[in-house]
Amino acid sequence: MRGVFAWTTGTFVLLAGLYIVLRVSGLTQLALTVVGGTGLVGLALGMAFRNITENFLASIFLSMQRPFETGDLVEVAGETGYVQQLNVRATILMTLDGNVVQVPNATMYTESIRNFTASPNRREEFTIGVGYEDAIDKVQEIALAVMAEHPAVLQEPEPLVLADALGKATVDMKIYFWFNGREHNILKVRSSVIRLVKRAFQMNGITMPDEAREVIFPQNVPVVLLDQKQAGAEAPVSRDTRPVEPSDAVSTQAEAGLSSDAGTLRAQARGLPSTGSGDNLLKPETTNRSR
Repeated sequence: MRGVFAWTTGTFVLLAGLYIVLRVSGLTQLALTVVGGTGLVGLALGMAFRNITENFLASIFLSMQRPFETGDLVEVAGETGYVQQLNVRATILMTLDGNVVQVPNATMYTESIRNFTASPNRREEFTIGVGYEDAIDKVQEIALAVMAEHPAVLQEPEPLVLADALGKATVDMKIYFWFNGREHNILKVRSSVIRLVKRAFQMNGITMPDEAREVIFPQNVPVVLLDQKQAGAEAPVSRDTRPVEPSDAVSTQAEAGLSSDAGTLRAQARGLPSTGSGDNLLKPETTNRSR
């Protein structure tokens, strides 16, 4: 702000001084021409550098309003990542897949910003279909019991299991649950809850049928029954068809725990080279916000 004010004031004083000198020298017409030409040049430059000016002004407003801080997880214009820097041109994000994205400040200022770090609790949902012959109230009790025992699912706000739609072959159940987004990874928690709800349904005899499909053969299908000798087939190999009981572990080896990966991504981001686009207009990342 000091630099902008000094540059604007200096330019105004220079133009005013030049105009006064020309008027005192009796070159009134030249003075008017200089002032008018300067205005036209300024207008042309303003049009040519409009995007630069918009980003610069947006950086000032963002640094004053502070809708996010360094290290916050935000989503804007289809990009989701941890804020690394706010300079005079763009906001630098480290995405969840480890890429560095520069979002123009004008976009950051005009688009809606979702700040996942500002509030720790987040809600997630998924849909699972059960058979029409299953009692909905029993399905709800089983799913709620799973979420009541899950260590990452919050009980306040309470989880919900609601009948969402009547499909072709299933009753679609919508399951909502809350978790602490600062402590846990959304993908891992979602995978764990889906897996355990599916296991509970299987253990309690709840069916989860596929969508009904009907195949029509207009010309019919001729069927010929052959015994084993006529078919020339070998005796079938016996296989163990007993179902394998799914694991009841909260987190499997494939899920690699439920903790958040924010610390790893932040450490990776701190090792990135500077963008060379000026100083960070935000405060350095602190530990007052939970990771």
